[in-house]
This record gives sequence, C-alpha cells and structure tokens, in this order.
Amino acid sequence: MNGLVQATPALAEVVTGDVDSIRIAFDEQSMVILRVAIGAILFGIALDTRVEDFRRAARRPGSIAIGVAAQFLVLPAITFALTLALHVRGSVALGMILVACCPPGNVSNIVTHLARGDVALSVSMTAVSNLLAIVLMPLNFALWGSLHPTGGPMMRAIALNPVDMLIEVGLVIGLPFLAGIALASRFPQVSARASKVVGPAGFLLLGGLIAIALANNLTLFLGYIGIVFLAVLLHDALALGLGYGIARLTRLPGGSARAMTFEVGIRNAGLGLLLVFSYFDGLGGMALVAAWWGIWDIIAALAVAGWWRRWPVRDAARFDAVPHS
Repeated sequence: MNGLVQATPALAEVVTGDVDSIRIAFDEQSMVILRVAIGAILFGIALDTRVEDFRRAARRPGSIAIGVAAQFLVLPAITFALTLALHVRGSVALGMILVACCPPGNVSNIVTHLARGDVALSVSMTAVSNLLAIVLMPLNFALWGSLHPTGGPMMRAIALNPVDMLIEVGLVIGLPFLAGIALASRFPQVSARASKVVGPAGFLLLGGLIAIALANNLTLFLGYIGIVFLAVLLHDALALGLGYGIARLTRLPGGSARAMTFEVGIRNAGLGLLLVFSYFDGLGGMALVAAWWGIWDIIAALAVAGWWRRWPVRDAARFDAVPHS
C-alpha cells in the first residue's frame, strides 16, 4: 500500500491554490479496499435486517414516508440552498450535495439506541432508505449537481453518466444488502453473530483508510480544512436539525423524533468517498468534504446522543430495545 492516497507533489506543497484544481489519487489497491469496506458496512446492515423490519415499516407508513421525504427530497434541496448561501467552490458544493444524497448507515441505529430513541423505527428506516437509495441517490445527485451554478459545469466537463453511477451504487449497495438479507432470513442465528463483526470491521477498515489518506495528505488537508470545516459543520447541523424539526412538525412521539434526527442527519459518507474516486478523479473539494463529514458526523451524533441519554423520553410510544440482539 505504498503511495496510498497521495496527492500530486506540487499540489501537496502549494496549498494556497484553488481547491477545485486538486486531485487526490487513489491507487487500484486502495479502491479495492474502499469497495470492500463499503460492501462490508452494507452487508453488516443487511445481516441485522429481517423481513419483519419491512413488515414493521409497512405498519408505520406515515413515519417511514416522513423519513424518506426528509432524506431524499428535503435534505438535498436545502443542501443545494446552503451551498448557494455559503458561496462555496464548485467541488465543495458537489461534495455537500453528494453526501446529502447518500443513505444512512447503521451508526444511526447505534446512536438512536444510545439516545434512548425508537430503535425499531431507526432499523426499519435504515433498511428502507438503503434499498431506495440504489435508485434515488444517483438520480438526486444528477439533478441537484447539474443545477448548481458552479458545480454543474464541472459535472458536464467530467461527463458523468447517471446510469453508470446507478450501476455502481447498485453493485456496492444492492448486492451486499440483498445477500445479507437472504443470509439473515435463512440463517438468523449465524447472521446475528456475524453482524456484530462484519459491520464494525467495515467501519474500522473505512476509518483506517480515511486516516491514512489524511496522514499522507496532511499538508493539503491542513491547508484546505478551513474551506470545508465550516461548510461541513453547518451542513451536518442542518441535517440533524431537519430530522428533529420535521419529526416535531409532523407530531411524531419523542422517541421517534430522536430516531428521525439520526436517520436524516447521519449519512454514509464513505459511499460518497467511493463515488468521488470512481467518477470524479479524486476531485479535491468533494474528497475533503466526504472525508471530513465521515469523521465529524459521528462526533456530532455521539454528542447529541450523549445529551439526550441524560433525559427520559416524555411519551409512551418509545421503542428503545434493539430488535435483533
């Protein structure tokens, strides 16, 4: 793994230039590891998913519909508006839009449990959202990215084909997710034990890859972190606030509101990072946004969960038992 995730020497040395001109290169070995990590995360989610989760979702169509609308309609739209308000560079804007279009990961289930929220709703929403993301994520990104005044021309210059991204997302999400559900349905006890290893191992692998990438490009990262730090902080706060706000606006119970906060606020930025290197040649602003979001998102979610854990849920409709243990 020598030379893993290295920027070109000139760009690593001169970090005062345009973030849109930076390219962070992933070698072929790194791309394989990244795909394995994302696949393991999705496989781990599926191993902890049962057909009953979809039946449970069908019995709560209103809550699921609210969550889906918030994730796939409202969040990308308000992210687009935030990029315009902040006047960020085109590559940063595309990175923010891409992250907003990503589905949640099972970190949302963990922090919902820590926050004493409705874990049953969280697990059901994670399953439904990842299934829908196979189609909705590429379409959403193609729509909002192409409409952006500075990001759109960059997309057209790269000549991104939404069908290609749809196939990539289908392979990365669809295959491990469907395989995991099939295994969980046929061998529930085996999958229950395996889910405690596969998902965390995927996150550790992804976290290690991001850490190595940042270490190998530390000068570059420190030079441009000021550009993406505020954007990611505001974007993440907006996503978490949207989840909580839309839950309260639609009068969901307190435990469900906590679950909705994390389902909308937590995004699988690792998937976004994979797409940045697969289709955008490691475009600087996009890569930095996805990498930093993957770190900051977990920090912010744990902070919110820790705060909520100190306060009881003030309603009877609370489901704080993990469905599959």
